Amino acid sequence: MKVAVLGAGAIGAYVGAALHRAGVEVHLIARGEHLQAIRRSGVRVLTPRGDFVAHPHATDDPHQVGPVDHVFLGLKANSYAAAGPMIAPLLHEATSIIAAQNGIPWWYFHGLKGPYEGYRIESVDPAGAVTTALPLDRAVGCVVYAATEIEAPGVVRHLEGTRFSIGEPSGESTERCRSFSQAAVAGGLKCPVERDLRRDIWIKLMGNIAFNPISALARATMAGICRHDGTRELVRAMMAETVEVARRVGCDPGISIERRLRGAEKAGEHKTSTLQDLEKGKPLELDVLLAAVVELADLTGAEVPTLRAIHAVSDLLAENVTPGTGNGSAGALLDPPG
Repeated sequence: MKVAVLGAGAIGAYVGAALHRAGVEVHLIARGEHLQAIRRSGVRVLTPRGDFVAHPHATDDPHQVGPVDHVFLGLKANSYAAAGPMIAPLLHEATSIIAAQNGIPWWYFHGLKGPYEGYRIESVDPAGAVTTALPLDRAVGCVVYAATEIEAPGVVRHLEGTRFSIGEPSGESTERCRSFSQAAVAGGLKCPVERDLRRDIWIKLMGNIAFNPISALARATMAGICRHDGTRELVRAMMAETVEVARRVGCDPGISIERRLRGAEKAGEHKTSTLQDLEKGKPLELDVLLAAVVELADLTGAEVPTLRAIHAVSDLLAENVTPGTGNGSAGALLDPPG
């Protein structure tokens, strides 16, 4: 098996190191000091499960890698539309693109039987730009239940969780999913192949859609949001509206709001990725979280007043943080994400 990790930041480098440890031919595509450190000393993973070092090939030029069996995307979703030129050299006729992202993916209605089959979500896939870069027939979904951070160039600290759930948009159990899963498990990860990955997407989104924008607007940790009576109620309202939208597009997350709140509270004084990006002046990855669900509410007739209000103010915040950045740029694709 040959795997390229495009965007070998905290998550990407962690997955790449695990796969390399399992004997997979891994190529990390990164840039800057992080790339130079990996070239010198490999990827050093600091983890409660036992530290290790992996020495996969690392480059900033996908042409040096050539076609692979799987491209694992460690990029932020707002960079996907610009990723086409970086991905094209990595593809052969059967290459899968495994996209580890938060929120609603561009492939969500691909292969989903029902009234919305084939619907393109404009806020996620504007004018079809993401589908052009990442063809739907190559898409494999991935929901990440792991927390990692880049402690220093070439050094990834694994904080918690090892689960990377994957699945086909069609719900089929395919050889490409099974083979990747087996390699990931051999490298020490949990990688179940889910027949209904959309349920995982909505369960995780229940938390992300509330905690990520609120944390950026209030400069608060997850525990801080839960401790404050007002923001805790705001989270409840946003989760309830999100569940209603999920049900209207045919998916019941099947988890109570209180249970989801308790799970988030256990994260403690954790800064969400959106707050970390805000502090670093990076584009905020909110379209796939908030804008997408508001668009689906419009599609299905769901009432989501709380989501609309938070979307409005967080969208203005995003514009003020990185004015004119649009949906990401090729020059910034490989910067390790915050």
